[in-house]
This record gives sequence, C-alpha cells and structure tokens, in this order.
Amino acid sequence: MRFSISGSRWLFAAVIVILLPFLLPGYWTYQLSLAGANILAALGLNLLTGYAGQISLGHAGFLAIGSYIAALMTASLGGGWFWAALPLAGIITGLTGLILFIPALRLGTIYLAIATLGFGAAVSQVLIRISVVTNTYEGIHVPIPAIGSIPLERNIAMYLITAGLVFLLVWVAQNVIYSKLGRAFIAIRDKELAAEAMGISLPRYKAYAFVLSALYTGIAGALHAHIVGITQAEVFNLGTSIQLFSMIVLGGLATLPGSIVGALFLSLLPELLKLLVTSQNYYNAIYGVMYGGLLVVVIIFMPYGIWGALVRASVRFPKLRKFFVGA
Repeated sequence: MRFSISGSRWLFAAVIVILLPFLLPGYWTYQLSLAGANILAALGLNLLTGYAGQISLGHAGFLAIGSYIAALMTASLGGGWFWAALPLAGIITGLTGLILFIPALRLGTIYLAIATLGFGAAVSQVLIRISVVTNTYEGIHVPIPAIGSIPLERNIAMYLITAGLVFLLVWVAQNVIYSKLGRAFIAIRDKELAAEAMGISLPRYKAYAFVLSALYTGIAGALHAHIVGITQAEVFNLGTSIQLFSMIVLGGLATLPGSIVGALFLSLLPELLKLLVTSQNYYNAIYGVMYGGLLVVVIIFMPYGIWGALVRASVRFPKLRKFFVGA
C-alpha cells in the first residue's frame, strides 16, 4: 500500500513540530529530540529489514560508531565542528556497513541475524576495552554545538536540528523507496531468485541497503551524543538493538510512517508511564509487562504493525483513509 507524504502533510507536520518546543517543558523537548534520533535509526533499520529483507540485530553497533565519531571530533576540536562531524559520522558508519556486508553476503536470514548480533556485541566490547580513547566508564563529554565560537542552547538547538534531519531523511527515504533502488530492495526481499532472474544484482543492491541503513543509523548516533551531552559504550548494547527492531515491528515493517510511529511510541512510553507510576519497582514490572504484551498483541492481531492497523481501520472513513494512504 503506497504512502506518499504530500505537501499538505509536510506543512501540517512542520507547523506542529516547530511549535512543540515552545509549548512543552524543556524535559519533553529533550525526550522528543531523543525520539527523533530513534526515528532515524528505525528508518535505517526498516530500509534494510522491512524493504530489503535483510535482518539485523546489531544496529546498536552502528549507533555507537556514529556517536563516538561525532563525540571524539567535537570534544577534540570544539562545538563548532558539529556541522562537519554529523555528516562524517554518517559516511564512516555507512562504510562500516559496507565492510559488514562483505562477509554477510552469502549468509541466509537466520545466519545473517546472528552475524549482525555478533557485530553489535563486538563493537560494544571494543569500545569498552579501548578506554584510553573512549573513557569507558566516564564516557566522552560532548560540547554544545556552536556556530563559529557562539554556543547554541542545547535543548532547543538539538531539537530543531534533529527535527529538520528527520524531515529531510524521511523525504530521502520516500524517494529511495519509489525509485529503481527501492523496487530492487522489495524484489530481493520478496524472492531473491526471481529478482536475480530479472537482472537485479544481489550483491550490489544488498550493499546499497547496508550502506544506506548504516548511514542513517550513524547520523542518529551522532545526534544522540549531542542531545545527551555524553556518550558511553555500555549504552549501545544488545537491548538497544532489540529495541530498534521492536520499533519497526510495532510500528509496521516496510512502512515509513510505521518507523516514525514505532520509534515515537517506544521512546515516549517509558516517560509517560513514569508520570503514572512513581515507585521504581512497580514501574519496572509494569513496563516489562506492557512492553512484552504489546509485542505479543501486535504480532498476533496486528501483523502489519500499528500503522497498518490504523490504515485498515480507516477503510470505512474515506476522508480519514485519504490522510493515511493518500489520494
């Protein structure tokens, strides 16, 4: 089912996003910024898994690489270098994705998942071991982004930068999906033999998928470091990879809005729950049950994710359906 983000949707979303930091407390601006970084990571994973059919359980490794590249660069050279560190983190992480792809080329679905799982664990362990560079337990303190020598206000600046990048990279992803490249991804996902028979080079297009996915996730990692103000190796663990995978499953595989919905949902759910449950012990128990229960419910009753369920529920309402699906 094709979803096209029209000009009216872009405008409506942009107005809401710009107004939010002026209407909400600073803490929620910070949480929305983190959610925006998660959206980019979920988009990257969905391009690889949802569209190209290549399962990855090691995207926390790409997040860590992007985060540390940007953090080391700005911590050494100053906040004014943020504007160069951000794309550089994406490019280097994308090249890392290409390196990971080479040994994974001939692996089947399950073995690829295990290989990427090992990659994520290896990155985390390497970062922990090279404490001279990464300050393992204290982490790297990341300076506030600056324009020249003028530092910006971290919360508002990172929110607006993250929101702008989300809009830009969602637009890029949309154009990729409806291009020859995106159609090749879908063909490979649906049936590799048939795709190869149609003249699609499996190694080339799988490499494109890995590079593009890693690039998105590396940018997300760089944003995460500057939003939080510190980067630590232990943050990027298996749980982070599982959470990213859960985002695209809950939101909807192979849908751009699904990546956004899933990332927002799992990023903000813990914070909303904290407003209702003040006891830490009860909070941990309730969140664990909710998280596991939601996954089970979605997999059984909403196989196309939350966004897919919304689209199908809108069938009886033509105007609402037009919003979800497009004209």
